[in-house]
Order: sequence, then C-alpha cells, then structure tokens
Amino acid sequence: MPIPQHPISRRRILTGGGAALFGMLGPLGAMRGASAAAGVPVAIANASGNVNLCMQELMKQQGYLQEMGLAPTITNVADGSKITGGLIGGDVDLATMAGFGQVLPAIERGAKLKILAGACLLPTLALYSAKPDIKTLKDLEGRTIGTGALGALLHQLVVALLQKNGVDPAKVTFVNVGASGDVFRAATMGTVDAGTGEAALADEVGRFHLHMIAGGDMTTGLPEYTYQGAFTTDKAIATKRDVIVRTLAAYAKLYRFIAKPEAKAAFLKARAIVLKSSTQEEAESQWSYLEKYKPYAADLVLGEERLAYMQRLNVQLGVQRSVLPYAQVCDPSLAKEAIALIG
Repeated sequence: MPIPQHPISRRRILTGGGAALFGMLGPLGAMRGASAAAGVPVAIANASGNVNLCMQELMKQQGYLQEMGLAPTITNVADGSKITGGLIGGDVDLATMAGFGQVLPAIERGAKLKILAGACLLPTLALYSAKPDIKTLKDLEGRTIGTGALGALLHQLVVALLQKNGVDPAKVTFVNVGASGDVFRAATMGTVDAGTGEAALADEVGRFHLHMIAGGDMTTGLPEYTYQGAFTTDKAIATKRDVIVRTLAAYAKLYRFIAKPEAKAAFLKARAIVLKSSTQEEAESQWSYLEKYKPYAADLVLGEERLAYMQRLNVQLGVQRSVLPYAQVCDPSLAKEAIALIG
C-alpha cells in the first residue's frame, strides 16, 4: 500500500507558512511504499536532488523506517529553504537529508529549531558548463550561474567555492533555477553559463556537451562544507522524541548500508527506478563515487567545527550576525540515542 501523502488544500498552499513547501514538490512528490496502519506516522521533508531521490528509493526498498515501527510520509522539496516553514508550521516532523544553512540564521532570529545530526557530509556536486570559453572558476566572473534560491544550499555552496578560489561572487549573476536536477538541465541547455550537477558524472557529461570547470569539484574542493543534515523544532523534540530518534536510527542504517560493497545492486536498482533516463555508465559512476568517498554520516555525528564553519560562512554572506554556541543550534543527544538503538 502507498505511503500516504499529506492532505494538501489549495488554501493551505496559498496562505503560505508551513504549507508553502508543498508547492515545491520535487520530481517524485510524496514517496510511496508503506501503510499508515503499519506504524507510528512520521512526516519527513527532504531536498529533492537526484542523489537524494535515489537514497529515498533505496530507503523504501530496504524498509528501515518500517523496521523502526514507523509509517513515513516523505515529501521531496525542490527548494530546501522552504522546509523550515513546514517544520515551524507543524506540517513536518523533521528533515533528515537537507541543507541546513538557512536553519542557523533562523535560530539566531528566534526560531525554535535544532540541528540533530549529519547526513551527507561532503558536497556531491560539481560546477559544469556548456560554454567552451569557461574553463576555470575565474572565467565565471561576468557570467550567470544557475542555483536554487539565494541563501539556500546550492547558492551557498557555489558562493563558498568561489570565495575559496579567489573569485568575487559579486561579479557573478546567480539565477534561481530550482533543484539540482533543474540546474543541471539549465546548464545543458545553455540557459545559464554554468550550473551544478553530480560530481560523480564528470566523465559522463560529455554526451550533454558539458565539461567540469577546473576547480569545480566540490567534493574535493570544499570538503569542510556539510552538504546535508537532519533538523527539527524544539517542540517536536519535546513531544515526538521517540519518533524522531527512531527515524534517525533508520537513516543511520541506510547510511551504513550504502557504505558496504553489497549495497551496489540495490542502489543501481533504486537509481534505475528514479532516474529512468540515466545510462548504466552514469549509474556505475555514481556508485563508484559513493564507494570511494563514503560521504554519509554512518554514526550521525555532526561536530562543532563543521557547524562553526557553516555559521562563519553565513556571517560572511551577511545572513547571520555572529557564530552562535554549539548548544544553541544543535542537540546531538537524539542522534546518540538513535545509534544506541541500533548498536
């Protein structure tokens, strides 16, 4: 039986707040696969990039959430910055695989939110271009780069990479294209001069008439940037702690599984379902990338220095005034309980 979708009314979408995120569904919309009667309901919202969608399909196939006694509703959101609205509005219990750069300044402004754990610790993206004269990051000055919303994950990633490599982000025009898949298509079509795509596919993008820009591999060029984490509200921690702990435990099992060689067949199957136009070569490249870098936080740990770096970046971008204490922005106790639960 299918995982139930959130009951979404037109009025709830139009009135904004938490419900606004459901107007930004990714390609899969709400993930399907389990009966609501099978366990305790949990509403999860995550970013809808291609790798995320494959991981969510893998989660469905492996049934880890159901093993933990949960009946999940998973909504894939094209613009991760909308997730915080869903959390605060009560439509979502937690995010497990999403960028959290926007969560930190929200906490500074008084939002009752907490980061809980790491997810994908390394950026899995790279900058690509179809323009032959764009060879280096410096060549992007005066050009357009496709990202998501300003201040959201994709935009913040590109700005961090440019700054680290001595390129002035003020000399670049950022275009809000949408999710990572939308940005990649825009780069392919030449709608923007450059855009992000999966770093794993660097050897395969020639068929799209794209090339990776020198210095554009974010996995190796920006390893200090934490790509995704889990987060929720203080209220959810207080009222749904057991559900959140079990959810985190299920994702820890997923992250441990994807790090094992025997996960290959299951991952390739999941990718084939989600990305039907993907070639076998692309799928093999993606798997090789995951096997080489093992980017997922199998122990859910998100250390103080990683959060401090993300906050310093926010301060540089002018979206946060100062670096907040670790205890104010993060509650690692639920992740510790989750790991204890699965051993």
